[in-house]
Amino acid sequence: MPNKLKDNIDKFSTETKLRSGTKTLDLKHPLVMGILNLTPDSFYDGSRHQNTQDLLKRAEKHISEGAVILDIGAVSTRPGATKISEKEESNRLLPSLHILRATFPEIWISVDTWRASIAKQCLNEGADMINDISGGSFDKTMPEIIAKNNTPYVLMHIKGKPQDMQQNPTYGDIVKEIEFFLKTQSKKFVDAGVKQLILDPGFGFGKTLEHNYHLLKHLDEFRKIGFPLMVGISRKSMIHKLLEINADEALNGTSVLNTLAIQNGAKILRVHDVKEAMETIKLIQKYNAS
Repeated sequence: MPNKLKDNIDKFSTETKLRSGTKTLDLKHPLVMGILNLTPDSFYDGSRHQNTQDLLKRAEKHISEGAVILDIGAVSTRPGATKISEKEESNRLLPSLHILRATFPEIWISVDTWRASIAKQCLNEGADMINDISGGSFDKTMPEIIAKNNTPYVLMHIKGKPQDMQQNPTYGDIVKEIEFFLKTQSKKFVDAGVKQLILDPGFGFGKTLEHNYHLLKHLDEFRKIGFPLMVGISRKSMIHKLLEINADEALNGTSVLNTLAIQNGAKILRVHDVKEAMETIKLIQKYNAS
């Protein structure tokens, strides 16, 4: 491992904190990120928000139930989703970011975008971190923007693009291939000066149902890279397809898989249902302390 990358990992792992301005998040224990979708076609209807009142109500609920990060996204990344323009993404994101920042000044706000230009706008308007489904592979200028703002960055793996990622995704050794991607992309960000990385193996993004469960079983392998792990499996098809239900009925399955994710090293759970995720964390902590 290159010394620069190793030194960065060693320092970050020791501190186990995320920093944005004067705010800090301690990653010693698992945290919850609450999802706020600003799209009209999210795969889960319960996460869509089309007006300010609804958005603020949902955000307040997430915070009251224990979320320390709100993740807002304006581009649907469900399989087969239609790509929207940069202007449309910005028009959806910025008004919501402004009202959330003004209403909840102390909460961490993450912006789900793969466009560096959108990331720059949002960071300038008060966002605390960027959550990129492409891990910097869709927009090569992302490392520079993240480094200049000294902000935390979620580096996720995806195979293909949302429009085609579920069209027969294949791997030789999926764990090794994703580990290689995460290491390679991490180096690009560290070389650019980024100091706070969170890694996400990208459940459901260019993976079959079998791939997803294999990744979950071997999640701890990615901890060896040295950066904290985030997992987003909330109400996804890896749950409802297996159980032959729909996303609305997948809360129980989500709690089960979130339990496994935490036991295998996840530090951030990205979820639609904060209360249940917090209960999961509390029960695991009590179990592990007994």
